[in-house]
Amino acid sequence: MKPRVITIANQKGGVGKTTTTINLGTALAAIGERVLVIDLDPQGNASTGLGIDRKDRDRSVYDVLIGERSLVDAMMPTAVPRLSVVPSTLDLLGFEQEVMGSRDRSYRLRNAIVRPGAAEEDDLGIDYVLVDCPPSLNLLTINALAAASSVLVPLQTEFFALEGLSQLLQTVEHVKTSLNPELTIHGIVLTMFDKRNNLSSQVVADVRQHMGANVYDTVIPRNVRVSEAPSFGKPVLLYDMHCAGSKAYIRLASEIIQRERRLRAA
Repeated sequence: MKPRVITIANQKGGVGKTTTTINLGTALAAIGERVLVIDLDPQGNASTGLGIDRKDRDRSVYDVLIGERSLVDAMMPTAVPRLSVVPSTLDLLGFEQEVMGSRDRSYRLRNAIVRPGAAEEDDLGIDYVLVDCPPSLNLLTINALAAASSVLVPLQTEFFALEGLSQLLQTVEHVKTSLNPELTIHGIVLTMFDKRNNLSSQVVADVRQHMGANVYDTVIPRNVRVSEAPSFGKPVLLYDMHCAGSKAYIRLASEIIQRERRLRAA
């Protein structure tokens, strides 16, 4: 069975893309799924947050995208059972310029996932691939959308939360029309929710009114332990599995699996 590829995207920075990728991947792995995180952001924060030191990244997603390594060859294990990562390096900054003249420039990631190893029969052995995107709508993000089964959009519960969402949805629709007709919106996850702040509650209500069933029931709270965990190179579920953030990501993982089952049954 082919893995489900979920791209985590939003061109705005600071909305929780990388935090969601790391902790959703960990939560999915914790409930028995085999997960691969592909770090497609040149900053490499998802790799760092999963404990991959920069000096140990002798292979990266850049090598995969330019055809020097297979996806299987670039995968690295993490401290989380059933969770692997293809790390990122600053080399990714040169990806767009390097492949600009290639006809398959938008499909480099998809082709790598379709044929993950050197042999034609090679299989990833993965249930879910989570792709962490950079905070921009560049060629790396287009590659992630062209490779994806669906898109998960983290949305911060602060003023201007909906600003830019329409642009992202237009990009998704464009990619669906021109590159990937199977692409769907998996859902919108509201992040950094502060129950003490009336504005956060108002944003949640506004987003649910505008986006309806596209919004997950689970809301990720603003949580100190979630913020601290990356500095220790750990997902929050390893850093403090009993905190509010960890519990929220477990609920989100369960909700995503339920949606997946409905999609497959449809």
